Amino acid sequence: MNDYKKLLIFLFAFYACLAGVHAQTPEFFRPYRATHLRLPSVPLVVNDPYFSIWSPYDKLTDGPTAHWTGSPKPLDGLLRVDGTVYRFIGSDYGDVQTAEQESVSVLATDTYYTFDCGPVELNLVFTAPMLIHDLDLISTPVNYISYQVSSKDKKSHSVQLYLSASPEIAQNRTDQPTRSHKLDKSGMEVLESGTVDQPILAKKGDGVCIDWGYVYLPAVNGKVSLGMSDEVRSSFVSSGRLPAGEKEIFSYKSSTSPVLAYVHDFGQVSAPTSSYAMLGYDEVQDIEYMYHRYKGYWARNGKTIFEVFNDLEDRYSSIMDQCRSLDKTIYDDGMKSGNVQYAEILSGSYRHVMAAHKLFEDKDGHLLFFSKENNSNGCVNTVDLTYPEAPLFLCYNPDLEKAMMTSIFEYSRSGRYTKPFAAHDQGTYPIADGQVYGGDMPVEESGNMLILSSMLCQLDGNASYADPYWDILTTWANYLVKNGQDPANQLCTDDFAGHWAHNCNLSVKAIMGIEGYARMAALKGEQVTAEKYDKIARNMAQWWSEHAKDGDHYRLSFDRPDTWSQKYNMVWDKLWATHLFPKEAMESEISYYLKHQNKYGLPLDCRKTYTKSDWIMWTAAMSPNKKTFLKFVDPVYKYINETPSRVPISDWHETTDGKMVGFKARSVIGGYWMKVLEDRLSAGQMENKDVH
Repeated sequence: MNDYKKLLIFLFAFYACLAGVHAQTPEFFRPYRATHLRLPSVPLVVNDPYFSIWSPYDKLTDGPTAHWTGSPKPLDGLLRVDGTVYRFIGSDYGDVQTAEQESVSVLATDTYYTFDCGPVELNLVFTAPMLIHDLDLISTPVNYISYQVSSKDKKSHSVQLYLSASPEIAQNRTDQPTRSHKLDKSGMEVLESGTVDQPILAKKGDGVCIDWGYVYLPAVNGKVSLGMSDEVRSSFVSSGRLPAGEKEIFSYKSSTSPVLAYVHDFGQVSAPTSSYAMLGYDEVQDIEYMYHRYKGYWARNGKTIFEVFNDLEDRYSSIMDQCRSLDKTIYDDGMKSGNVQYAEILSGSYRHVMAAHKLFEDKDGHLLFFSKENNSNGCVNTVDLTYPEAPLFLCYNPDLEKAMMTSIFEYSRSGRYTKPFAAHDQGTYPIADGQVYGGDMPVEESGNMLILSSMLCQLDGNASYADPYWDILTTWANYLVKNGQDPANQLCTDDFAGHWAHNCNLSVKAIMGIEGYARMAALKGEQVTAEKYDKIARNMAQWWSEHAKDGDHYRLSFDRPDTWSQKYNMVWDKLWATHLFPKEAMESEISYYLKHQNKYGLPLDCRKTYTKSDWIMWTAAMSPNKKTFLKFVDPVYKYINETPSRVPISDWHETTDGKMVGFKARSVIGGYWMKVLEDRLSAGQMENKDVH
C-alpha cells in the first residue's frame, strides 16, 4: 500500500471520529440476546429514585415518557429523512408521521429499539451505565442515548435526528417556575434547567418528584438549542436544523415551558452510521444522613457534572463494552439457573432494582447505599426492603449490601436508637436522620439483619464486618431467642391481610437469625458461643416442626389449623446446608404450593389470592430441582408479560387477574436472583465454616 492510500485511510478514520461516528462498534446496537418479555413499563433513562424516566407502553410512540410515579417527564424524538419527519419517542402532535416500532429488547443496562422510518432504519439504545462493581458509574447521574441510522434501499438519504427533554424532569409540579439557560463549559455547549426556587432537600415523601437540582443536555455529538417547543420543533421539521434559540428562559406555567433540544445532522447516509447523546441530572445535594448533607458518591472529591460529561465522552466505547458484558452476565446467569423466561425476568429487573437507591460516602468514610421505599411509604433504607432485595447484591457485589446495612448498625451504636431489636428504617427519603415508621417490627427486622450479616460474613470467610457491631448483634440474637419461637402479635413484612400472632414463617426467620448468629460466632473463633446458639436454633426448629405441622403441609399460624403460607425464610436452611428443619418440611411445602398456584403465581398465604413476586422467587429456590423451580417462574413471567397495570413491575399483585394490588418500582425484586445466589453458593463460591 502506497503512502497516499495510507494517508487517505488515516484521514477518513480521523474525521469519522471528529464527527462522533462510531461505525466500528455496530454491536452496540444489537442486544446480546433479543428479549420477548413485555415489561409493563420500560426503563429508558434511570439512575436513582428521582432521575427516573420510563415508557409505560408497548411502543415508545404510544404516549409520553414518565417518572415511575406516573408524573410526565417528557422526552421527544424525531428523525427527518429526505424532508419527511418520523416521530419515534413521545406523544403524537399530528404534524409528522409515526415511526413503526419493529422491536424492543430490554437487557440489564440497555434498552434497544428498532424503528422503520421510511427508507431508513433507526436503532436506538438507552444505556444506564450502572455497573454493579463500579461505584463511580453506579452513582453517576448520566445516561447514554445511542442512535444508529442505515439505508434500507442502499440509496443515499439526507438524515437528521432530534431529541428533546422537558424542564418537567426537574419539577415536582408543572406550575413551579423554572429557569433554563445555555452554558459553555470547556468549549462544550450545555443546556441546563431547574426550578427557580431550588428548595434543596426541602421535600420528602413517597409519590413526589425532585424539584431541586438541574437536568442537563450537552452538545456532545450534535448541536443544542433552548426555545419554545413549537418554534424548536417547527424549525427542525421544516429544515432539519434548530433555531438559534435563547440564552435564558424563565417559565411560570407549563403552557409556556421551553424544551432542551438536540440535533445530530448525519448528512447523506447510506452505510450504517452511529453516534450518541447524553442526559444528566445534578441534585446539588442528594441526601441528608444524621443531620449532615451529602452529594452522591460520584461527586465525593469535588467532581462536577461537566467533568462527568467529558469523562463519559472519552470512555464511551469502553463503558458500552462493559455494559454489554454485564448484560451478558445477567442473562447467562438466568439461563444457567433457569431458562429463557427467567433470564428475561432478571434482565428486565436489573435497572429497576439499581435505580431505587442512592450511593454516597459519609463523613466517617462509610460507604452507604440507601434505598427508597417507592410507592409504599417513602421510607429510606427500610430493613425489610434490604432483606428481600439482597440476592442480587449478594451475587455480584456484597459490599453494596453492607452499604445498606451499615447505617442501621451505626444508628444503634450512636445511642440514638436504644431498643433491643433492629430499627425499621432510617427516615423518609431523602432525609435519613432516624426511624420514622410508627410501628416496630422487632422479630422481622432483627431476623433480617442477623441473617444478612451472617451471609455477608460467610461470603467474606471471616467476621470482620460483624466485629464492630457484635454487641448489637448479640442483643438482637437474644431478643429472638426470647421472642422468636412463637411470635406475639407483631408487625411483619407480610401483614397485608392483618396481623396474626404465632406466625410460623416469622418464627422460621427468628430461627435462621439465631443460627446466623451461631455461624458468625464460629467465624470469630468463639466456638462455645457458636455451639450454644446452634443448639438453641435446632431445638427451636424441632419445636417448630412439631407445632406447625398440619397434615401434608405447615400452617400459617401455630394456633390455626387448615391454614398455609409461603415459608420463604426457610430457604436459608437450604443455602447454608444447616439442616435445622426436616428435609420433609421443605419438600412437603413445595409440593403443597404447586397445588395452590393460580394463573399468575402462588398466593402469599391462604387468606387472599394476592401475592408478592419477590417471595415467590425465594420460595421457588427451595425446589428440589430446576424443573420444579421453573413451575414457579412461569406464572411470574406470565404476570409480568400480561399485567394490565402499566407501571414498573409491581411486586404485590393479584394471582387471578394479574393486576397490581399496590407497590411499584420497588427494589425488592432483587429477590428474583435468589436461585442464582443458591447456584453460586452450591458451586462453592463462599466460605462455609461448620459450627459443630
